[in-house]
Amino acid sequence: MKRIGVLTGGGDAAGMNPALRAVVRTASQQGVEVIGIEKGWRGLAEGTFGTLTPFSVSGIISRGGTILRTFRYPEFATPEGTKPVAQTLKRMKLDGMIIIGGDGSFRGAQKLEAKFGLPVIGIPATIDNDIPGTDVSIGFDTALNIAIDAVDKVRDTATSHGRIFVIEVMGREYGLLAAQVAIATGAEEVLLPEIPYNLDDLARRITQGYDRGKQHAIIIVAEGAGKASYVTFEIKERIQRGVRMVVLGHIQRGGSPSGYDRILASRLGHHATQLLLDGQHGLMVGLVANKIKTSTLEKNTKISARAVLRDSRLMEALV
Repeated sequence: MKRIGVLTGGGDAAGMNPALRAVVRTASQQGVEVIGIEKGWRGLAEGTFGTLTPFSVSGIISRGGTILRTFRYPEFATPEGTKPVAQTLKRMKLDGMIIIGGDGSFRGAQKLEAKFGLPVIGIPATIDNDIPGTDVSIGFDTALNIAIDAVDKVRDTATSHGRIFVIEVMGREYGLLAAQVAIATGAEEVLLPEIPYNLDDLARRITQGYDRGKQHAIIIVAEGAGKASYVTFEIKERIQRGVRMVVLGHIQRGGSPSGYDRILASRLGHHATQLLLDGQHGLMVGLVANKIKTSTLEKNTKISARAVLRDSRLMEALV
């Protein structure tokens, strides 16, 4: 291979830049030109791309987000939306492509292979950590620590005022981020999309906690488990105490990547590039039991809830 492309797609995740840096440096060391597609999948349709060199990625290992930027392009699923992508690929004359993103980006990667015959390797980067084939995706650790820090701060206010706080964290339909935030912060309750819950039971447990002398309550809500505004209203109606809501939202995506995410991204970026240059494709790289593993892109569409359900008893004991 003499010319490969790299694209960051979907929601941004801290660690995308270190992964990009590893791709460019690994390829450049072997004399391979790297073309960066700007603005993600939309950029692939619009034809916004340019050559990346080791100098281009110098100093980005500590930067959050992605210097290539990322825009969604749902039109790629349609015949009309596919045409401009075909034109861009023809202009770029790539020998392969590396896609850094989540499940939506991997579906796009599969289409690049199936429709255009372009060899592709995927690197999992999403704060939701909902990609099968890896124990952890790039960005998850940073998002987890940002959320933990925020909840710890909210707890100070909750204790000072004797209030109940409902805190919503991201994760889409997958509750792992919320579950781990709850465990790490010692939250009183956590609501996950994978585990059914009853607000009457929750309200009763919160009331019993106050009766035992507790001075506050933290309820973590995964965004896929229901709106925090609804939970806040219902709990307030049942308990008749001060209840406040905090939606952490996109603050969890930003910021400088943690040391763990920088190292993970560097390892996955290097390995993905080496696989592509060695002629392998249709794969995703991941970390399983602290070892770099590969799995087929076809399997990487949706993770099951088994990991969260397996930890449900732990959460009952510690939360």
